[in-house]
Amino acid sequence: MHTPQFTAESSSNGMVERDFTVGDVPGVLWSPAPGAGRAPLVLMGHGGGHHKKHPAMTGRAQRLVTGCGFHVAVIDAPGHGDRPRTAYDEQEVAELRKAQAAGEPEGPIVVRYNARLAELAVPEWRAALDALRELPEIGADGPVGYLGIGLGTAIGVPLVATEPRIRAAVFVSTWPDVLLEKARQITVPVEFDMQWDDERVPREAGLALFDAFASKEKTLHANAGKHLELPRFEADSAVHFFARHLGRAVTSPAA
Repeated sequence: MHTPQFTAESSSNGMVERDFTVGDVPGVLWSPAPGAGRAPLVLMGHGGGHHKKHPAMTGRAQRLVTGCGFHVAVIDAPGHGDRPRTAYDEQEVAELRKAQAAGEPEGPIVVRYNARLAELAVPEWRAALDALRELPEIGADGPVGYLGIGLGTAIGVPLVATEPRIRAAVFVSTWPDVLLEKARQITVPVEFDMQWDDERVPREAGLALFDAFASKEKTLHANAGKHLELPRFEADSAVHFFARHLGRAVTSPAA
């Protein structure tokens, strides 16, 4: 087992940002100021076509770090961010763009591609979690949460289903086609966000995924609006959700 190899460090907006690698997988760890003591870790999975420092990730990290003192980690999914695209990645992206341009359904392509990325990414996430828990400020017995958006949900559902160290999860809706079996294995508390007027993921599909979770505590947040119109207050809700289930108090208002 290896600790993360840190490659860069900076501080801004009340948190420390450290780039790292585990093997050949690049990631970023956001933390409170040094000396804050041991704190829980929240893993976040970025959306398709995005990367570890996309604004959707940095904004949520800011809330989690400054609002509760969590550590927050994101790794680039295969073929995303600082990771090279394979010929397979290029082919799938080209097929997706072609379908979108023609107004054809994109779901079958996204489901297929995301499923392959999840097969690769789940072991990478588990290796990253092993490494991050070697850090004294996180610790081998510290609580862990997971937050996924889009592709991050497609990767996160099988990850949470097979990773007993994750105690709570927030998912933003994605196509459920290959996720239902794994969702039925998830029993930790879940908060599930979906857009009621989503033009990409059908409403019935989002509800089917929520219904499949076997958690005794699961909460559905359905908001009016289209796929990319998830309200900002859902990020604040996630802070309070993780504070409840990972044993922290919300120490300052989310920015």
